[in-house]
Amino acid sequence: MRIVSGIQPTGNLHLGNYLGAIRNWVRMQDEWSAKGGQCLYFLADLHAISMPHKPAELAANTREMVAALVSCGIDPDKSILFNQAQVPAHAEMQWLLNGTARMGWLNRMTQWKDKAGKNREGASVALFTYPVLQAADVLLYQATHVPVGEDQKQHLELARDIAQKFNNDFAAEDAPVFTLPDPIIPPEAARIMSLRDGTAKMSKSDPSDMSRINLTDDADAIMQKVKKAKTDPEPLPATVEGLAGRPEANNLVGIYAAMAGTTPAEVLAQFEGKGFGQFKPALGELLVDKLAPMAARYRELRVDGEALDAILAKGALKARDLAGPTLARTYAALGLVRG
Repeated sequence: MRIVSGIQPTGNLHLGNYLGAIRNWVRMQDEWSAKGGQCLYFLADLHAISMPHKPAELAANTREMVAALVSCGIDPDKSILFNQAQVPAHAEMQWLLNGTARMGWLNRMTQWKDKAGKNREGASVALFTYPVLQAADVLLYQATHVPVGEDQKQHLELARDIAQKFNNDFAAEDAPVFTLPDPIIPPEAARIMSLRDGTAKMSKSDPSDMSRINLTDDADAIMQKVKKAKTDPEPLPATVEGLAGRPEANNLVGIYAAMAGTTPAEVLAQFEGKGFGQFKPALGELLVDKLAPMAARYRELRVDGEALDAILAKGALKARDLAGPTLARTYAALGLVRG
């Protein structure tokens, strides 16, 4: 039982990042390690160079992401936490699998079409072959399971197609080189919207810092942002249906439910008929209670570059040891002489 999952190293992490991905990683880590399973979580810095980027920002964001993951509950002693660039087997495996992947398969990738847009001739080759690197990321470790959202299902299917074709072409039927990973569909993550506009996703690119709860925010900042969050004059309804057409109210109720580990219906049962003058302080206190300890740990960790590098180095060493046998078998299956 082995889970492999990656995340792009981005800066300015916020509540949406935590509820969308990081919290689920922590849950899987605790559940799978208790069952004797293993979780590998990597920062996809090799994937990041498929799009225009600033090298100094990528390096800084990679370390920030480590700080965020650890402060939110990823335990480097329970999980293997590393960045791709420290495990050259990822890039090697991608090249070896490029011989099996087919242009037609990659041309059908929805994400390629979306990101390249009309300027496909001007897009990088890395963007086109991005899904082959994703396949390498999971096949390299004989992953049994990969958590996928709706936007990544197609890429996992491609990884399985590549693994199956490689096994058929280069391995004996009773001794396949690669495990075909199964998907894990995580519990539906709360869709966290901007505090200033309930119809727009919470985003680090929004020019207004008041639109998001950052993982670096202290208790006072969290309370102030919740207090000033956009709302409407109506009290909270008795049912979820009553939130229709009220995007800001729906967003705040959804955030409360996600942080409390309950449902919007249960939140409304508690606050039915109450105005935001009562609801906002309760939401702010809940967020402070849950996030302030993480934020304090995050602020402490993110300035300790040596500690962050040590965490990545420790994880990369374990990852290289795990990747080695599969990489060697892949070279051998292809008839490549390595001495």
